[in-house]
Amino acid sequence: MRIDPHWVSPVLTLFYRAWINSLRFEDNGTVEQIKAAVATGRPVMMALWHSELFALTGYGMRFLHGSAATVVSDSRDGELITQVLERIGYATARGSSTRGGLKALIALKRHMENGRIGVITVDGPRGPRHKVKDGAVYLAHSAGALLFPVRSQPQHMHVFEGSWDRFQLPWPLTRCQVRFGQPLEFQKGKVTPEMLARDGLRLETAMYATLPPAD
Repeated sequence: MRIDPHWVSPVLTLFYRAWINSLRFEDNGTVEQIKAAVATGRPVMMALWHSELFALTGYGMRFLHGSAATVVSDSRDGELITQVLERIGYATARGSSTRGGLKALIALKRHMENGRIGVITVDGPRGPRHKVKDGAVYLAHSAGALLFPVRSQPQHMHVFEGSWDRFQLPWPLTRCQVRFGQPLEFQKGKVTPEMLARDGLRLETAMYATLPPAD
């Protein structure tokens, strides 16, 4: 039996909003760096790990105030996610690494050119975990974007050990750190395989430096 996303998405949106609004985010005011960069008119991106999506998507809902856009899978499940995201203020670009990927990157680039922040999970949608894919680097160069690594660390959470990304679900009411790394510059222009490999490693290193593993 197929469930119509139009019926389910309002309920999921209310549930997600309530969960996120219970979290106590701590970012030390660094979100202002993002807002200042957007104000210059330059395309801006935020890079996330897939495992930290739940908290960081909610952080964007609360503190970016409808100014972000992200890629969503071009699938039936993706349609439900799209409707929830759009209800909480995100613009969406449909596609994935296996289906409509280039179309999605082009759509996300257009959102960025129109002043939205491009949010992309750099190791998604299927991993390997914490390994940067080419799509994020390609888009950053194509747009000439300023890219901010962003990480989250809930104080209390459930980790889905059996999932490929070890997905993190913060408990309601918990404290959640959000950290922005130093922005990476990407010059606009043609991208070579060597550039993808070099800058993918540069981004990967920056993601780890933004929130070093706990002891």
